[in-house]
Amino acid sequence: MEVTREQVLGFRIRAQQLDRAAGTGSVEDTALLDYGAQDTGPDGALWALRIRGVDTAAVPDDAVSMLWTLRGGPHLYRRADLPDIAAAVAPFDDEDAGKRIYDASKPLRRAGIGNLEALDTVAAQMRKIVSKPTVKGDVSGRLSAVLDPPHLRFCKPCGVTHAWEMPFRLAAIRAGLELRPGTSPPVLQRIPGFRARRTVKPEFDVIRAYLRLLGPAVPQQVAAFLDAPVKTVAERWPADVTEVLVAGRKRSILTADVDALTAGPAPGVTRLLGPYDLFVQAKDRELLVDDPARVKAIWPVLGRPGVVLLDGDLLGTWRPRKQGKRFRLEVDLWAPVPPDQRRAVEEQAERLAEFRGVPLTGLDISD
Repeated sequence: MEVTREQVLGFRIRAQQLDRAAGTGSVEDTALLDYGAQDTGPDGALWALRIRGVDTAAVPDDAVSMLWTLRGGPHLYRRADLPDIAAAVAPFDDEDAGKRIYDASKPLRRAGIGNLEALDTVAAQMRKIVSKPTVKGDVSGRLSAVLDPPHLRFCKPCGVTHAWEMPFRLAAIRAGLELRPGTSPPVLQRIPGFRARRTVKPEFDVIRAYLRLLGPAVPQQVAAFLDAPVKTVAERWPADVTEVLVAGRKRSILTADVDALTAGPAPGVTRLLGPYDLFVQAKDRELLVDDPARVKAIWPVLGRPGVVLLDGDLLGTWRPRKQGKRFRLEVDLWAPVPPDQRRAVEEQAERLAEFRGVPLTGLDISD
């Protein structure tokens, strides 16, 4: 079965509920929260929920929780799901743990310490240290005093020796710790009554979730998203998948989602996607945009812009320009658009300003 790029984009828009109208979604029924909404930058997790129809102003603080999980990034989840999330985001095995903690695995290997063992060691110490809400720097400093040398590194920018960053982040959930919302630098605190589940439910499985929200895909793409070894992902590839062709390349989709994939082209929605929105985190960038110059524009080495989803396709980038109470938006569209699409972008710019709690004082659209 062959499917088009437009069908793939349409499937992802619908699966991620980007076609929901404002105020029609809730924390409970938002699929993105099964995988976690990355909270990088001011237009992070809550904006991702807002453009998926959730009235974020009405979400109770105790309904959600912020954790360091996939790729060590801060992600927002439903608080009720935390035991399942802890099981789902844990490394699959020791080799996977080593891949996820990057260079920190080298001194551990030389010392004969397993990667999972190291994460558990760091987690146990973090749990003892964070008996009350504690700022990250204080946790790190106290952690450095109790960990053995293989767990530590000398940081040139800081001029001090402290724990490796990725084991620190990935051990936090193993220690039952969450991030206090709105804190910078981050404040860690214990999750009340937390106990991780031992098994992973299918709806939270990180491989299945990729296929459900970003499919069709191959193991290499899912592994790149998770920072996991390709072999590890391939060994755990779901059995209930159907093979399809996308631009002549073999990809897998969950069999239950075949009808949704072939349902038709993308809904004609316009959204201002945040720089780290899940939609633009898919690892088939050549499918999302087929122009190398546009790939560089969306995913530069430093300073990612937001991305304009216009009438169901990725057709430009946006950057905020905020000075005090003045908030301007610069939108770079890659081609001229008709007046109705331009008005749709203007409406979304107003929506973003309202989300940020400031009036939109300027909107510059170039095409």
